[in-house]
Amino acid sequence: MSEFNNLINGEWLAGASYSPNLNPSNLADVIGQYTQGDASHVDAAVAAATAAFPAWSTGSVQARSDALDKIGTEILARKEELGALLAREEGKTRAEGIGEVTRAGQIFKFFAGECLRLSGETVPSVRPGIGVEITREPVGVVGLITPWNFPIAIPAWKIAPALAFGNCVVLKPADLVPGSSWALAEIIHRSGIPAGVFNLVMGRGSVIGNALVQHPGIHAISFTGSVGVGRGIALECVKSGKKVQLEMGGKNPQVVLDDANLDQAVELCVQSAFYSTGQRCTASSRLIVTEGIYPRFIEAMKARMAKIKVGDALAQGTDIGPVSSQSQLEQDLSYVEIGKAEGATLAVGGERLALGTEGFYMAPALFSDSGKTMRINREEIFGPVASVIRVKDYEEALATANDTEFGLSAGIATTSLKYATHFKRHSQAGMVMVNLPTAGVDYHVPFGGRKGSSYGPREQGRYAQEFFTTVKTAYTLA
Repeated sequence: MSEFNNLINGEWLAGASYSPNLNPSNLADVIGQYTQGDASHVDAAVAAATAAFPAWSTGSVQARSDALDKIGTEILARKEELGALLAREEGKTRAEGIGEVTRAGQIFKFFAGECLRLSGETVPSVRPGIGVEITREPVGVVGLITPWNFPIAIPAWKIAPALAFGNCVVLKPADLVPGSSWALAEIIHRSGIPAGVFNLVMGRGSVIGNALVQHPGIHAISFTGSVGVGRGIALECVKSGKKVQLEMGGKNPQVVLDDANLDQAVELCVQSAFYSTGQRCTASSRLIVTEGIYPRFIEAMKARMAKIKVGDALAQGTDIGPVSSQSQLEQDLSYVEIGKAEGATLAVGGERLALGTEGFYMAPALFSDSGKTMRINREEIFGPVASVIRVKDYEEALATANDTEFGLSAGIATTSLKYATHFKRHSQAGMVMVNLPTAGVDYHVPFGGRKGSSYGPREQGRYAQEFFTTVKTAYTLA
């Protein structure tokens, strides 16, 4: 069976042990054995990045642009192959995997252009005879810690801007899904980027992640993952003066008003809540529905959900693949029991499924008659579980949507320009969708939330420079 090693200073180096990468659609399918690094590998990667930084950060922006463009070109050329690998290790469908790989390629292409668009300002001083220049420079060596639910897109949208703006990188991918990140690292390795500029260290978060966060040679940490881990990282970074960027949880609301197009509203709710097995931080798990359309909405959702095909992620016709892991499946099923115990009605689904192969399969669950204070409406489940909350009118719907510690994404289904406009302004979320699924965003615009969902500058698009650069003001006497 193939073994896959860390990339440190341009060389593929083994750790002390290997861990199997299992296919959640078929537990008998082992994708490969991926090495497990330790703190010594982080030390070596940071040392390599530190040594590479002076030349990379001040070198040709054209060389950076060419390398990122080459990376993006190869990713797009191999999207079918890489999409199948992604589906095989994470569990989202082949089509979703190909879509995610395509997005990763587009991200590298976008930041290939950003290499050449980084600009500054020249302004007059208040003192005669003095010129002022405001420029952006790379932060230094950055540690990137990425989650399992988007195993190539999220590494891409952190790596690409980091490299574009002249930083050197140490990537720690999710231990559950190292295959896609390893494939991306191998492409980067052959792109012409000098040794040490990009490094991959695989292993447990408690080992590799902690070593990155605590390492004195790391200048910034960008993390996507759970709220608890993110808050711990923030505290550690504040202690050591590291720049920090966090993308964490969501309990995203999807409002459906009485005047909504019912078929459209049902489809966007199903897409948001259940596709990618509900394992998206932007997924809608709270469906807030006004009382006039509520009964019809419930029946229409049940009818639509009956058509969802759960199956092997690589199989033709599969709509929803398995849950990513045994622990995630157990968490999802436990919340189904919590919802029933709290008094919500399990309208459809929620059971473990036995299919042709042993995998982590679960029928998408929809609760009706759920209360605003129930745990299923307060806590992030991160699986194919959604609950419907009945409200009186738009005003109550907006208040309920905002009644959460999170603020990543929010949506509204309505034909009213008045309510759509008001919701866009008054929703306490970083991203707002009108008559669109809450899950699904473009690669060239900012991504991020408010409240407990995000901390620090936005990711993606031109706004990525806010995190991956630092501002310098220079004065010159004429």
